[in-house]
Amino acid sequence: MLGGMSAALLCAGVAGLVVKPTPRLAGRVRPYTIVARADLGRSADVLGVAQQNAPARGGIVSLLFWPPLRALAARVGRLVETRGDEHLRLKLRQAGFHDLTTEEYRIRALGQAALFCAAGGAIGIAVRSPLLTLVLTVCGLVYGSTRWKGRIDRAIEDRRDRLRLELYTVNQLLAIHLRTGAGPVQATQRIVDRGTGAMVEELDAVLTWVRSGVSEPDAFRRAGELTPEPSVARTYKLFATGAERGVDLGGALRALSEDLRDARREDLRRVATKRRAAMLVPTIAILAPIMLLFIAAPLPSVIFGSR
Repeated sequence: MLGGMSAALLCAGVAGLVVKPTPRLAGRVRPYTIVARADLGRSADVLGVAQQNAPARGGIVSLLFWPPLRALAARVGRLVETRGDEHLRLKLRQAGFHDLTTEEYRIRALGQAALFCAAGGAIGIAVRSPLLTLVLTVCGLVYGSTRWKGRIDRAIEDRRDRLRLELYTVNQLLAIHLRTGAGPVQATQRIVDRGTGAMVEELDAVLTWVRSGVSEPDAFRRAGELTPEPSVARTYKLFATGAERGVDLGGALRALSEDLRDARREDLRRVATKRRAAMLVPTIAILAPIMLLFIAAPLPSVIFGSR
């Protein structure tokens, strides 16, 4: 096997010296995809042209073997992550992983699954139990394959909570700017220039789409489709309607903020009720059996008359 690998590397080196690798077309096509990248909220990536035309660092061996291995890992990763590319791309964007592509996500998920599968198998081999080895390998495979999915879901939930907390303040500030005579885009620009946060990032993406040629209603509607929080989506749809029909957005934003505050208050009451019920669990699970023992202890002497 070692001799065969050495011969393959020798042939690859000779082939690299004789036949030069074909230049990639990404550097030539990239200038025509600037508008599409801006629609997706990404940068123009002008420096990517120079990086595509730059020589590879790993030499001819990496040019020959790394792309097939990467493609194979991406295909095998589809067995671990079965969701479609569009749905997965939306989930990654909602979680805040803008720089992570679907292919890289599947490769990382596959790596996690392989790592935990190997760790479970190693523990089973160390114990010298075939059944335990099989069980730990399967458990490691299941846990490793679902770990990245759980991480994405937790990131989306955290981002949804941040958006829900920021929405009331942002809506009030937008209503103030709109009442002073600013338009939807101008009010959004003022918020983006002076604020930070998850919702400010989404508003900044809206401004990027508008500057790239997308109409204001379409930009706000697209933001409403991409955001993970329904209340924020309502705000974006309201802005889209206001940009089209010229309605009074200030009063609508204040009314939406009041509805959001009422919904937040109801959520807090619901959580408080659940926690109050959860506080009864120790009383029922620990104190109730002890009380029953104290009550049942004298029953034999009462019934049978013995001491």
